[in-house]
Amino acid sequence: MSDILNLEMAAVAREIDARFDALLAVPDDGRGRLYEAMRHAAIGGGKRLRPLLVCAAADLFAVDRDCALRVGTAIEAIHCYSLIHDDLPSMDDDDLRRGKPTVHKAFDEATAILAGDGFQSLAFEILADEETHSDPFVRAELVLGLARASGAAGMVGGQALDIAAPESAQDEKSVTRLQHLKTGALIAFSVEAGAILGRMAPEGRAKLRSFAQDVGLAFQIADDLLDAEGDADTVGKAVGKDADAGKATFLSLLGPDRARAQAAMLVDQALARLNSYGAEADLLRAIAAYSISRSH
Repeated sequence: MSDILNLEMAAVAREIDARFDALLAVPDDGRGRLYEAMRHAAIGGGKRLRPLLVCAAADLFAVDRDCALRVGTAIEAIHCYSLIHDDLPSMDDDDLRRGKPTVHKAFDEATAILAGDGFQSLAFEILADEETHSDPFVRAELVLGLARASGAAGMVGGQALDIAAPESAQDEKSVTRLQHLKTGALIAFSVEAGAILGRMAPEGRAKLRSFAQDVGLAFQIADDLLDAEGDADTVGKAVGKDADAGKATFLSLLGPDRARAQAAMLVDQALARLNSYGAEADLLRAIAAYSISRSH
């Protein structure tokens, strides 16, 4: 991993942890268990890829760092909610996440559901707050974009396709569509959010959106490879579950060699989309390379 990425990833992780620590101070009343569960899910661990992408894209437009981190925190809140709910027995039924027990294991199912609900509301509260950006039109566009990326037309829709997948024939096209929604929509919005903060017109964001979609798919292929070949202690979650469940993945459809080649092609394609930028895009370039070289 490049020095620039090492430093920035560590800095963003520290800052996101600090923000969740402040936002999720445990109240001295009956909500305490809920807040403890949210802290368990949000603080410590995780790659913070989405906040990192917001900050990296915001760098292209010299956006205030605090604004970018607030938006990154909102997107990470949605990500936390999705992981809590995905891990539930009614979904993927996982016991381990980020190297520690999943929320429903550490607490209970009802608390886990409420913790996910709390994170979803928190995300939009952050985006709508005047502290995130002084321009109400920018805030409204961020709220709209995150709602679309995380709802039935995005992440939630992708999860629905994933649940339905074992019952239907899957090919590379259908798996690509599933992952564009389940994983890629939130990653793509993370990059676009930096451009929204920089007041870039929608028609000017196409290459950045395509960059993020390429990186999101490469990231997912790497996840498929880690699920098949990784070690649970290193990866921080259970491995081998896709094969056990009979899920169609890029790895099962393409085989390991072609899957790696496809991921490398996607990264090369993503990097080419940044050709019009200079050194200000170096962090985005480093993230693209990291997406397929990581061990967890």
